Amino acid sequence: MIQANNITVQFGGKALFEHVNVTFSAGNCYGIIGANGAGKSTFLKVLSGEIEPQKGEVFITPGERLSVLGQDHFAFDEYEVIRTVLMGNPRLIEVMEEKDALYMKEDFSEEDGIKAGELEAEFADMDGWNAESDAAFMLNKLGVSDEYHYMKMKELPSDLKVKVLLAQSLFGNPDILLLDEPTNHLDLTAIRWLENFLMDFENTVIVVSHDRHFLNKVCTHICDVDFGKIQLYTGNYDFWYEYTQMRQRQARDQNKKNEQKIKELQEFIQRFSANAAKSKQATSRKKQLDALEMIDMPVSSRRFPFVDFKPDRECGNDLLRVDHLSKTIGDRKVLDDISFVIHPREKVAFVGSDVVAKTTLFKIIMGETEPDEGNYKWGVTTSQSYFPSDNSSYFDGVDLTLVDWLRQYTSYTLEADIRGWLGRMLFSGDDALKTANVLSGGERVRCMLCKMMLSGANVLILDEPTNHLDLESITALNNGLIRYPETILFTSHDHQFVQTVADRIIEISGSTILDRKGTYDEFLEDFNEEQLKKY
Repeated sequence: MIQANNITVQFGGKALFEHVNVTFSAGNCYGIIGANGAGKSTFLKVLSGEIEPQKGEVFITPGERLSVLGQDHFAFDEYEVIRTVLMGNPRLIEVMEEKDALYMKEDFSEEDGIKAGELEAEFADMDGWNAESDAAFMLNKLGVSDEYHYMKMKELPSDLKVKVLLAQSLFGNPDILLLDEPTNHLDLTAIRWLENFLMDFENTVIVVSHDRHFLNKVCTHICDVDFGKIQLYTGNYDFWYEYTQMRQRQARDQNKKNEQKIKELQEFIQRFSANAAKSKQATSRKKQLDALEMIDMPVSSRRFPFVDFKPDRECGNDLLRVDHLSKTIGDRKVLDDISFVIHPREKVAFVGSDVVAKTTLFKIIMGETEPDEGNYKWGVTTSQSYFPSDNSSYFDGVDLTLVDWLRQYTSYTLEADIRGWLGRMLFSGDDALKTANVLSGGERVRCMLCKMMLSGANVLILDEPTNHLDLESITALNNGLIRYPETILFTSHDHQFVQTVADRIIEISGSTILDRKGTYDEFLEDFNEEQLKKY
């Protein structure tokens, strides 16, 4: 069990949240939600002891082990991958090192033998003999194959480092598990495995995530960080959403009734307060008026951008043909003889565990990378707008205000018009005068989406567009793409996003393509359990 007792956290004299009292108990999974900047990650850091609150304390049941998903991708660069995972259980590593030191002693004494026996017993209690195989199993399930297990962490690409750190946090059956955005950089296959792992996990899980499907699958409770406090709700994300929306509707309806009642009482009092025959009734109405109170509806920190893509023209019958594309990067063939045809007004999700393959395909069809073999052809009536997974080239070193940055990508010349578009994406007032090179990840994504909205394209290509976005922005983008009447090609690790947008699924695995019309859930249902294991 872990408790937050009267916790208050302030930054720059402003309280993120105050007087928070929450108890997290074993057997439950708690989802922490809230707008970007509301304090979700800060709260996790308070629970882990990384940040000291201004007031209050965190209590953890004595003897329980707390495990945290590490955010420093360079902290274990000098260690092998398997060793890094084992380090998720520090006591296991200590016992292993103590044992090795004892057995290497030349003057091994009787006392050393007794100590070694105690360590062996503790090692066995922690299932130490199966530790490496357990670590390898987790890594494989998360998409880190055997070839990487004994490499140094510094030799791994960043997306695999994230998966190793996740395996580290899960390893060794911790009593309390704190996970900040564990699905980031995971493909849909790895997310499915993580969902099943957490649903079977018998201890305490506290997780921050922007993935709605993930929160619905794993969470038994939701902790909402808003209005300067943290409120606990029983149920998953959908239950929280429906319940809070219902409460807001009830409050608005009650306030409307109260407003009407107040108006009627005031009119009666005004008419009859000077009338002796009606004075008692006027006094009674005055008491009723004093007793009436409007329900307080504080301003939420949640803000929804307005995402809406309008094509300048419809596309014709020919949209995109890809014929026998192949591409090798380094010593790995990421695309091998890939062919498919995209038809007008299809919304196609590209899925699969190989992130590089999907990104490379998009770069090729957008003309940013040349294929080694094969070709592709866009229809003459098509116009494309591209959202790359790495947008750094658009912002790094760019010393322009957002108004001037967006002006590069539109025919609008008046600042008021450009500010209007930025305002849709939550850049109002002085925010529109920020320089492009200081934006956060989420702000960069919103700028890129604004650029795409202004393009008028009839084909949208989006490579992991939900990364760095909060739930409100993901919801707005999700709804915008559902409304979009033309063609979309996209990748996403967000199950609900794929399920609600796509009407066709293409899975790329080496030289194999699995291509199905229908939703993502229907795509998965086409295969038996054995086949599903590779997804």
